[in-house]
Amino acid sequence: PPGKPLHLQHRAAPLIHRNLHSGSRLSSTAASKLKSGSSGGGLTSEEIYAREDKYGAHNYHPLPVALERGEGIYVWDVEGTRYYDFLSAYSAVNQGHCHPKIVAALAAQASKLALTSRAFYNDVLGAYEEYVTTLFGYDKVLPMNTGVEAGETACKLARKWAYTVKGVPKNQAKIIFANGNFWGRTMAAISSSTDPSSYEGFGPYMPGFELIPYNDIPALEKALQDPNVAAFMVEPIQGEAGVVVPDQGYLTKVRELCTKHNVLWIADEVQTGLARTGRRLAVDHEGAHPDIVMLGKALSGGVYPVSAVLCDNEIMLTIKPGEHGSTYGGNPIACRVAIAALEVLEEEKLAENAERMGNLLRSELNKLPKDIVTTVRGKGLLNAIVIKETKDYDAWKVCLRLRDNGLLAKPTHGDIIRFAPPLIIKEHELQDCVDIIQRTIMSF
Repeated sequence: PPGKPLHLQHRAAPLIHRNLHSGSRLSSTAASKLKSGSSGGGLTSEEIYAREDKYGAHNYHPLPVALERGEGIYVWDVEGTRYYDFLSAYSAVNQGHCHPKIVAALAAQASKLALTSRAFYNDVLGAYEEYVTTLFGYDKVLPMNTGVEAGETACKLARKWAYTVKGVPKNQAKIIFANGNFWGRTMAAISSSTDPSSYEGFGPYMPGFELIPYNDIPALEKALQDPNVAAFMVEPIQGEAGVVVPDQGYLTKVRELCTKHNVLWIADEVQTGLARTGRRLAVDHEGAHPDIVMLGKALSGGVYPVSAVLCDNEIMLTIKPGEHGSTYGGNPIACRVAIAALEVLEEEKLAENAERMGNLLRSELNKLPKDIVTTVRGKGLLNAIVIKETKDYDAWKVCLRLRDNGLLAKPTHGDIIRFAPPLIIKEHELQDCVDIIQRTIMSF
């Protein structure tokens, strides 16, 4: 009904499931009609897999589960089975699926004014800009849509700053990245990658990018000797690499070295930021202040693509009108949704909850048998376990059995499983999830 929050409308779904899946299988005629439609209504999980395989690009290898609905820490498949979500859309739904405040902001703004482009002013962008810059302590924000666009923006800002402020000769600016980094799959992003599955077969690559080992201060200090270095871009914790946590003090030393050598420090907080690791930003664990911060994912609570780049005037104002932009960047829906998403993080104290629940989760995970789970690591509710692969099982098979037991997670780099539930999870819910994980691991 008009005016009824979307998250409440979804609660009718289980009844629909029961009606659709009771009795005999759909007739071939009915199935054909359903397949010709735009939604998945009435299709089984297997039919949904087959349709995607037939009509979609094969650039992903999803865990076989066909989801239809989400609320809070849970998702439901098309057969009506409920699961704990322990991936959170790669930390995009820190606030939980379909958070009512965020959905309400989306619906209200979408029915009023969705997009103007940046050819004109709108009445929401400035409010968002003021809110987000005040919250994170920077002069300016440049709004974009996706995390990888935030990375591209940060690289352009760093290069422009290098030429106009630092005095690097034209087209000679260099940006340093850490081995194992991941910030997307654009041509620039794969040009800084050390993962062959990202870059192999897509050359030639972006010039001016150099790589050093992660969590290696001597290597960074050596790289920064080059006067043409504009910036060092680094994840405070490497997410896609398998939740690789650097040594305590690493970020503080990065800040010191970048200041010493007049190099910009770009913190990629797209996955680690916004309360995920137990602080508003992961760099806050060391009280370090980057020159440029990239945000995305949970900046919208998962309901809309929103990203942002934060920095001070000396850097941001090097880019002039016409030199960078996006049709959708800073649109009214994105701005209203981002304000709501950030307010939820603050009002519900999700960073504090992530800190508490993360400590509990790692404490329990460390009780798992070491002959199967060789490593447990993480910070806040960004965690990973390393599975010792054998001829009988690997991380993929563990994730399949976790699914069968009611919990969804996904492997990365073959032997690593990330555990990153929505930050709203409560202790009794987390303990239930721990029981599922323990029961699953012990079954091997």
